Amino acid sequence: MNSNLASLSMRFLIVGTMGIAMIVSVTAQDTQLQEKLAAVKQIAAANQQALHQYQWTETTQMTLKGDPKPASTNLCHYGPDGQVQKTLISPPPETPSGGRLKERIIEKKKEEMKDYMGEVKVLLGQYVPPDPQKMQQAYQAGKVSLNPQGGLVNLIFRDYSIPGDQMTLTFDTAAHKIISLNVNTYMGEEKDAVTLQVQMGSLPDGTNYVQQSVLNATAKQLVVTTTNSNYQKL
Repeated sequence: MNSNLASLSMRFLIVGTMGIAMIVSVTAQDTQLQEKLAAVKQIAAANQQALHQYQWTETTQMTLKGDPKPASTNLCHYGPDGQVQKTLISPPPETPSGGRLKERIIEKKKEEMKDYMGEVKVLLGQYVPPDPQKMQQAYQAGKVSLNPQGGLVNLIFRDYSIPGDQMTLTFDTAAHKIISLNVNTYMGEEKDAVTLQVQMGSLPDGTNYVQQSVLNATAKQLVVTTTNSNYQKL
């Protein structure tokens, strides 16, 4: 009888110890997540503020159904409303040659693509630059996880901007810099899948900026590569 009681007491002790260890582990993980998220939000906000002091060159290359289109180049800066203002500095596209019917068909396709690219721009703006408020909302909803990779940390956000999307933000803990973003999202419907890969760079003053982004809209067979360079203070 005493032996059975002792055995049962030992089992309860072991289970209790394991339960406490699990609670301590979960608490430690959440504390680490909070710390990393706080650092990322602070850096994202500081970078966004610093970039308002700059103008830069944006080059956009579009490939549709494997066919590369002429690149466009814009001079960019932030306006008083906080939105990026763009001035086209590359030559305008050539006027299509051929009959009036062919010109109309080409013009219609251009308008359709222009509308779609407008939607692409809106979609990009939901993820780039990363929004501290959206990151906090995802955390409060329990939709952020942490995946350490050596000196790097991946913060994985689910339902970050729209239901069903996922954004992975890679943070260099030693350099205190965001180095990349990888997004899985969609345009309008989930079947219209879109991936976005963003590589960050650093200016001489330490400010992070989007060095290059590659958007792949599979359903449209569209790839849009945007490269930012030649940052200069206003």
